[in-house]
Amino acid sequence: METYLVLSEASIKDALKQMDKAGSKTIFVVEKENVLAGVISGGDVRRAVLRRVDLNERATLIMNSTPTVVNEDYDINTVKKIMLTEKHEAIPVINSNRQVIDVLLWDRVFKEQQKRIYPKLNVPVVIIAGGEGTRLDPFTRILPKALIPIGDKPMIEIIMDDYAKFGISEFYISINHKKRMIKAYFDDSQFNFDIKYIVEDKPLGTAGSLKFLEGRIHTPFFVSNCDILIDADYSKIYEYHKNNGCDLTIVSSIQHHTIPYGICEIENGGSLKSITEKPQYSFLVNTGMYVISPEVLSFLPVNEFCHMTHLIEILKNLRKHVGVFPVSEGSWIDVGHWKQYEKTIDDLFGNENITRQDQALDKEPSYILR
Repeated sequence: METYLVLSEASIKDALKQMDKAGSKTIFVVEKENVLAGVISGGDVRRAVLRRVDLNERATLIMNSTPTVVNEDYDINTVKKIMLTEKHEAIPVINSNRQVIDVLLWDRVFKEQQKRIYPKLNVPVVIIAGGEGTRLDPFTRILPKALIPIGDKPMIEIIMDDYAKFGISEFYISINHKKRMIKAYFDDSQFNFDIKYIVEDKPLGTAGSLKFLEGRIHTPFFVSNCDILIDADYSKIYEYHKNNGCDLTIVSSIQHHTIPYGICEIENGGSLKSITEKPQYSFLVNTGMYVISPEVLSFLPVNEFCHMTHLIEILKNLRKHVGVFPVSEGSWIDVGHWKQYEKTIDDLFGNENITRQDQALDKEPSYILR
């Protein structure tokens, strides 16, 4: 239970870290002796970040002081009804002194009886899987990056499964390096996905191949690198993009970094003004997941190398609206480099190795939809 609680004197940053530690999008703020003060959701943190609230401010600044609660003599069927209708993933149990004595979690309440309900999205997803994956060498000498396993599934399938929770089944996969292996994997397996391929005859970067979709996609769509995992409500990301009139939305992660030294600030040409020991800074980091409006595709060059950062620069120069949707540090896993890949494997499954025979590449023209 303590994992889901944070003291009222804690900072917003502390609350966010506690969310990641608990693996929850909800954290409860308590006074001494666990007296309930309020609740903070991932949405509360996101709104604070977008308002540029200092994350060192107290968590009470952004909390909801009237959270949904149940008493210690609660009826489990009532709890289920509340969770289903109000879409809570956690509800605190309080006693007559308003002390939190337990936290009821969705998985604990429903067990296997009720799968979590996700809002439905009828939109396409583009997965960029054409890169060589040099950060995962030597795995990628054998397998394309998209097929590197996490447990018993390749990265790309786990990404697609995450989108499928929201009813998404239409996928475009941009491929180049070891493209035949990616196509063979999906062709030889049973999936309830509508998969089309954008086949590059030369590397076109993380955005160049999207040009092919111009005139074919008529709604905002998701774009994802093939080596990232995002634990978030995709419907809220999509809703943010549309409600804020964004042309492109970057999903960013709130990352915290501590400099392990004393930082000197100087003045008057070299005199020490102050020393700050081990300062901590927070940044919004581009995760490699985006929502893009179809009109943006007209600004991409034809059959030319273009990274997503280049496209964003083009849009900013044209005064288009590029939005940012923050998620917590723990909501983003970049599996595209060894350190994080090994950590993910150790945390979730334990080490597993898969060896597959490499295949030669066919020479195919750029932008073929199959």
